[in-house]
Amino acid sequence: MSGSATEAFQFTPEYMEQANAILAKYPEGRERSGVLPLLDLAQRQLGWVSSGVVEEVARITKTPRMKVLEVATFYTMYKHSPKGRHHVEVCTNIACWLRGSDEILRAIKDELGIGIGGQTEDDLFSLAEAECLGACCNAPMLQIGDDYFEDLTYESTRELVRKLKSGEPVKVGSQIGRMGSEPEGGPTTLADFCTTSQVGGAE
Repeated sequence: MSGSATEAFQFTPEYMEQANAILAKYPEGRERSGVLPLLDLAQRQLGWVSSGVVEEVARITKTPRMKVLEVATFYTMYKHSPKGRHHVEVCTNIACWLRGSDEILRAIKDELGIGIGGQTEDDLFSLAEAECLGACCNAPMLQIGDDYFEDLTYESTRELVRKLKSGEPVKVGSQIGRMGSEPEGGPTTLADFCTTSQVGGAE
């Protein structure tokens, strides 16, 4: 997660191999189509999108630097300053708010002592507010890296943070065992009809 905004950036050999695989998907002259995935790849290596990252992605995609910067600043998935190892994004949009996102933020503050925009002194956690993460049926929820944590409560959020602090494995997805976006108590419509034996069709 280290590095300054103006520090030059280069992909490591391992990441450069992945970058070349991305570029190989596009015909010659269309390299700029790889800007989004390459910015994401660079962020996975460095932890954020620095100006050095923008310069390097512009160079290897033969794209004007300003065009790459426009992409990097448009999408909220790209971070423009170093974040914690676990960058926690809590959805506070209407569905999550109605279902208790304030309690999720309170749990994180009580466990880590940080609020929105904060970062722990050991750089292990940072906290941000997300406008909508698209899992409204399973609200409230938060995202850490590529993983969603849904159907959260104050208590389960504190437990999640404790496990991340200690390096223990955590349960991704619904924290109450919900399958997909089905009702909390399980399916209620056509529950008897849609059985495994009937999926293939009746004789």
